[in-house]
Amino acid sequence: MTDPAAAPEGRLTTRQAAELLGVKPATVYAYVSRGLLASRREPTGRGSTFDAAEVSALARRTRREAATPPGELTVRTGLTLIEADRYWFRGVDAVALASRHRYEEVAEWLWTGRLPRGARFTAPPELLAAARRAVAALPEHSGPVDRLRVATAAAAAADPLRFDLSPEAVLGTARSLIPTLVEALPAAGQEHRGEGRLARRLWTRLTALPPDTDPVGALDLALALLTDHDLAASTLAVRVAASAHAHPYACVSAGLGALDGPLHGAAGPLAHRMLLEVMERGGAAPVVADHLRSGRRVPGLGHRLYAGEDPRATALFARLADLPQAGPALAAARDVVAVTARQGRGLHANVDLALSVLTVSYGMPVEAGETVFAVARTAGWIAHVLEEYGERPLRMRPSGQYVGPRPPQPLP
Repeated sequence: MTDPAAAPEGRLTTRQAAELLGVKPATVYAYVSRGLLASRREPTGRGSTFDAAEVSALARRTRREAATPPGELTVRTGLTLIEADRYWFRGVDAVALASRHRYEEVAEWLWTGRLPRGARFTAPPELLAAARRAVAALPEHSGPVDRLRVATAAAAAADPLRFDLSPEAVLGTARSLIPTLVEALPAAGQEHRGEGRLARRLWTRLTALPPDTDPVGALDLALALLTDHDLAASTLAVRVAASAHAHPYACVSAGLGALDGPLHGAAGPLAHRMLLEVMERGGAAPVVADHLRSGRRVPGLGHRLYAGEDPRATALFARLADLPQAGPALAAARDVVAVTARQGRGLHANVDLALSVLTVSYGMPVEAGETVFAVARTAGWIAHVLEEYGERPLRMRPSGQYVGPRPPQPLP
């Protein structure tokens, strides 16, 4: 097959594309068959052409991947940067953004790079009905991640368009899935069906106390602060699923599965229980001593990415300090930090401790922090899904280092 003498404006011939990519023309068509490039047959019938911008983007990706040391997986992302005890969403200070904008607006910023004022998420009736039926069928002792995972699967089954992976479709899924997850949870207080800010609707799933403006604002801040945090274990699981072009519901399910592990999602309930015990015993010293004596870590302290205090905790503590009802739990949290500091352990408060002040202060169940974290992080997972769909499919396929017996071995 020969190239036409010239390609239409903004298009490249097969030969031009091969030169830009540094490969043979036959390899260009191999890229087409693998879904890495889209070709267009020209009306003259003399060959195919390729979008110049798409070829250039693939060339840049290929050069970056070639420069990666063998065996090392790197994940390029333009979403969250963590550096010098601060973190940024798309280059904007994340704490400042979360302090000034609602969770829905922060989610839109991560998804699209735009900040629409007054963004609202609405649960479609068909998806919500399916999710509620599935959640209602679970045993009463089911945990929040159990409910969210089942609600996600039920919503996926009710959505015939779930396999549409175009950016517009994925955004539509995100804006409907998050409120579906919230409203599928059993109500603890007066329901707010499909209206108002998401934090207000989530509040009624976590506590029977009235959704007053200031505490709901603190919950909204927590959601916005927790939206994304680079490549945590659950986020990496999401990107692996997205790399295989699983639909967004399946990708979120992968994140929820990783979050359910004791090393990722269990910190919130542990910190909640510890604060209750500190308040009951009148001080943190005996509680901290019990944890250390039994060889357990003191929950809510330290973060591998921050040398000082977790900036999410700093922001949430500051908001909670303005709420009189949060006073006792906030004092208990500060006592925990002070006691461990006297022992020279050098650990600072993290967001799990700050979130536990909120959950303890307003009579929420011990798993409430886990629920808040999962709902908040769903927006970040979707942002990573959108990024990963734009990468080379199935790129997250490391090679195993075989350590078993060398073949041939006799049959057992």
